[in-house]
Amino acid sequence: MTRRRRITYWLTALVAVVTLAGAAVVLLAPERYFPWDTASIPSADSSWSPEQARIVELARAEHQTQRPGTFYAEGVTEPWCADFVSWIMREAGQPLSNPNSGHWRIPGVYTLQEHYQAEGRYEPSDGSYRPTVGDVVLYDNVIGVGQHTNIVVAADGDSITTVGGNELGKIRVHDVDWRKDSAVIGFGRLAPAPEVAG
Repeated sequence: MTRRRRITYWLTALVAVVTLAGAAVVLLAPERYFPWDTASIPSADSSWSPEQARIVELARAEHQTQRPGTFYAEGVTEPWCADFVSWIMREAGQPLSNPNSGHWRIPGVYTLQEHYQAEGRYEPSDGSYRPTVGDVVLYDNVIGVGQHTNIVVAADGDSITTVGGNELGKIRVHDVDWRKDSAVIGFGRLAPAPEVAG
Protein backbone atom coordinates (compact mmCIF):
# COMPACT_ATOMS: atom_id res chain seq x y z
CA MET A 1 0.00 0.00 0.00
CA THR A 2 1.41 3.38 -0.95
CA ARG A 3 1.86 6.15 1.59
CA ARG A 4 -0.91 8.22 -0.01
CA ARG A 5 -3.37 5.30 0.13
CA ARG A 6 -2.52 4.70 3.82
CA ILE A 7 -3.18 8.34 4.67
CA THR A 8 -6.47 8.27 2.75
CA TYR A 9 -7.45 5.05 4.52
CA TRP A 10 -6.72 6.50 8.00
CA LEU A 11 -8.48 9.78 7.25
CA THR A 12 -11.55 7.91 6.02
CA ALA A 13 -11.52 5.72 9.14
CA LEU A 14 -11.17 8.77 11.38
CA VAL A 15 -14.10 10.54 9.69
CA ALA A 16 -16.22 7.38 10.07
CA VAL A 17 -15.41 7.09 13.80
CA VAL A 18 -16.17 10.77 14.44
CA THR A 19 -19.43 10.51 12.47
CA LEU A 20 -20.52 7.40 14.39
CA ALA A 21 -19.62 9.01 17.73
CA GLY A 22 -21.62 12.12 16.80
CA ALA A 23 -24.60 10.03 15.75
CA ALA A 24 -24.41 8.05 19.02
CA VAL A 25 -24.46 11.27 21.07
CA VAL A 26 -27.46 12.61 19.15
CA LEU A 27 -29.38 9.33 19.40
CA LEU A 28 -28.42 8.10 22.87
CA ALA A 29 -27.39 11.04 25.05
CA PRO A 30 -29.90 13.09 27.03
CA GLU A 31 -30.74 16.40 25.35
CA ARG A 32 -28.91 18.35 28.03
CA TYR A 33 -25.60 17.15 26.54
CA PHE A 34 -26.36 18.87 23.24
CA PRO A 35 -24.33 22.06 22.76
CA TRP A 36 -27.42 24.05 21.74
CA ASP A 37 -30.71 25.00 23.37
CA THR A 38 -33.23 22.17 23.05
CA ALA A 39 -36.13 24.07 24.60
CA SER A 40 -37.36 27.57 25.28
CA ILE A 41 -38.13 29.30 28.55
CA PRO A 42 -41.90 29.34 29.09
CA SER A 43 -44.02 32.42 29.65
CA ALA A 44 -45.28 33.19 33.13
CA ASP A 45 -48.04 30.94 34.41
CA SER A 46 -50.80 32.26 36.68
CA SER A 47 -50.35 29.23 38.96
CA TRP A 48 -46.79 30.23 39.82
CA SER A 49 -45.89 32.01 43.03
CA PRO A 50 -44.23 35.43 42.74
CA GLU A 51 -40.93 33.74 43.68
CA GLN A 52 -41.25 31.22 40.86
CA ALA A 53 -42.13 33.92 38.34
CA ARG A 54 -39.12 36.01 39.44
CA ILE A 55 -36.73 33.05 39.09
CA VAL A 56 -37.98 32.27 35.58
CA GLU A 57 -37.79 35.91 34.47
CA LEU A 58 -34.24 36.23 35.82
CA ALA A 59 -33.22 33.02 34.05
CA ARG A 60 -34.75 34.32 30.81
CA ALA A 61 -32.94 37.67 31.09
CA GLU A 62 -29.59 36.02 31.83
CA HIS A 63 -30.04 33.54 28.98
CA GLN A 64 -30.62 36.47 26.61
CA THR A 65 -27.70 38.49 28.02
CA GLN A 66 -25.14 35.63 28.16
CA ARG A 67 -22.76 37.20 30.68
CA PRO A 68 -19.40 35.51 31.34
CA GLY A 69 -19.12 33.04 34.21
CA THR A 70 -16.91 35.37 36.21
CA PHE A 71 -19.92 37.68 36.60
CA TYR A 72 -21.75 35.05 38.66
CA ALA A 73 -18.56 33.91 40.45
CA GLU A 74 -17.61 37.36 41.77
CA GLY A 75 -14.67 37.60 39.39
CA VAL A 76 -13.32 34.11 40.08
CA THR A 77 -12.47 31.91 37.09
CA GLU A 78 -13.97 28.50 37.91
CA PRO A 79 -16.71 26.12 36.78
CA TRP A 80 -19.73 28.35 37.38
CA CYS A 81 -22.95 26.34 37.15
CA ALA A 82 -23.50 26.52 40.94
CA ASP A 83 -22.45 30.19 40.96
CA PHE A 84 -25.16 30.86 38.36
CA VAL A 85 -27.80 29.09 40.50
CA SER A 86 -26.62 31.00 43.59
CA TRP A 87 -26.82 34.35 41.79
CA ILE A 88 -30.31 33.71 40.38
CA MET A 89 -31.61 32.65 43.80
CA ARG A 90 -30.12 35.70 45.51
CA GLU A 91 -31.55 38.08 42.92
CA ALA A 92 -34.95 36.36 43.23
CA GLY A 93 -35.02 36.97 46.99
CA GLN A 94 -34.27 33.32 47.77
CA PRO A 95 -30.58 33.55 48.79
CA LEU A 96 -28.66 30.39 49.51
CA SER A 97 -26.17 30.08 52.36
CA ASN A 98 -22.84 28.35 51.83
CA PRO A 99 -22.57 25.84 54.73
CA ASN A 100 -18.81 26.46 54.89
CA SER A 101 -18.75 30.27 54.85
CA GLY A 102 -22.33 31.55 55.23
CA HIS A 103 -21.86 33.53 51.99
CA TRP A 104 -24.68 33.69 49.41
CA ARG A 105 -22.51 32.13 46.68
CA ILE A 106 -22.07 28.37 46.65
CA PRO A 107 -19.38 27.57 44.06
CA GLY A 108 -19.65 23.76 44.08
CA VAL A 109 -22.47 21.36 43.31
CA TYR A 110 -21.64 19.05 46.23
CA THR A 111 -21.76 22.04 48.61
CA LEU A 112 -25.03 23.11 46.99
CA GLN A 113 -26.43 19.67 47.79
CA GLU A 114 -25.13 20.02 51.39
CA HIS A 115 -26.96 23.35 51.67
CA TYR A 116 -30.28 21.83 50.61
CA GLN A 117 -29.77 18.82 52.90
CA ALA A 118 -29.01 21.08 55.89
CA GLU A 119 -32.16 23.09 55.13
CA GLY A 120 -34.28 19.92 54.89
CA ARG A 121 -35.07 20.81 51.26
CA TYR A 122 -33.15 18.08 49.41
CA GLU A 123 -35.26 15.55 47.52
CA PRO A 124 -33.58 12.48 45.99
CA SER A 125 -34.62 11.55 42.45
CA ASP A 126 -36.22 8.27 43.56
CA GLY A 127 -39.63 9.28 42.21
CA SER A 128 -41.19 10.20 45.55
CA TYR A 129 -40.93 13.92 44.73
CA ARG A 130 -42.00 15.75 41.59
CA PRO A 131 -39.88 18.80 40.80
CA THR A 132 -41.56 22.13 40.24
CA VAL A 133 -40.67 25.55 38.86
CA GLY A 134 -37.93 27.20 40.91
CA ASP A 135 -36.38 23.97 42.13
CA VAL A 136 -32.72 23.24 41.50
CA VAL A 137 -31.79 19.98 39.80
CA LEU A 138 -28.49 18.33 40.80
CA TYR A 139 -26.53 15.99 38.53
CA ASP A 140 -23.62 13.65 39.16
CA ASN A 141 -22.47 12.40 35.78
CA VAL A 142 -20.83 9.01 36.03
CA ILE A 143 -19.34 9.27 32.52
CA GLY A 144 -16.64 11.69 33.63
CA VAL A 145 -18.41 14.98 32.92
CA GLY A 146 -18.69 15.69 36.65
CA GLN A 147 -21.31 17.34 38.80
CA HIS A 148 -23.65 19.94 37.38
CA THR A 149 -26.74 21.92 38.35
CA ASN A 150 -29.63 23.73 36.63
CA ILE A 151 -32.77 25.61 37.61
CA VAL A 152 -36.18 24.16 36.77
CA VAL A 153 -38.23 26.69 34.75
CA ALA A 154 -41.04 24.33 33.69
CA ALA A 155 -42.28 20.98 34.97
CA ASP A 156 -44.77 18.55 33.48
CA GLY A 157 -44.67 15.07 34.96
CA ASP A 158 -41.36 13.43 34.15
CA SER A 159 -40.32 16.27 31.85
CA ILE A 160 -38.67 19.42 33.12
CA THR A 161 -37.21 22.40 31.31
CA THR A 162 -34.01 23.69 32.86
CA VAL A 163 -31.72 26.68 32.53
CA GLY A 164 -28.09 26.28 33.46
CA GLY A 165 -24.79 28.10 33.32
CA ASN A 166 -21.35 26.83 32.33
CA GLU A 167 -22.62 24.68 29.49
CA LEU A 168 -19.83 25.01 26.94
CA GLY A 169 -19.27 28.49 28.39
CA LYS A 170 -22.89 29.57 27.88
CA ILE A 171 -26.28 29.64 29.60
CA ARG A 172 -28.47 27.04 27.92
CA VAL A 173 -32.05 25.76 28.05
CA HIS A 174 -32.85 22.04 27.87
CA ASP A 175 -35.71 19.61 28.25
CA VAL A 176 -34.84 16.79 30.65
CA ASP A 177 -36.67 13.54 31.32
CA TRP A 178 -35.51 13.44 34.92
CA ARG A 179 -36.63 9.86 35.55
CA LYS A 180 -34.68 8.48 32.59
CA ASP A 181 -31.55 10.62 33.02
CA SER A 182 -29.40 8.55 35.38
CA ALA A 183 -27.19 11.56 36.17
CA VAL A 184 -30.05 13.34 38.00
CA ILE A 185 -29.43 12.63 41.68
CA GLY A 186 -31.91 14.99 43.29
CA PHE A 187 -33.55 18.37 43.66
CA GLY A 188 -33.25 21.36 45.93
CA ARG A 189 -36.80 22.49 46.71
CA LEU A 190 -37.64 26.17 46.40
CA ALA A 191 -38.16 27.62 49.88
CA PRO A 192 -41.77 28.52 50.64
CA ALA A 193 -42.54 32.23 50.85
CA PRO A 194 -42.10 33.53 54.42
CA GLU A 195 -45.35 33.94 56.31
CA VAL A 196 -46.33 37.50 57.14
CA ALA A 197 -47.36 38.04 60.73
CA GLY A 198 -50.79 39.59 60.92
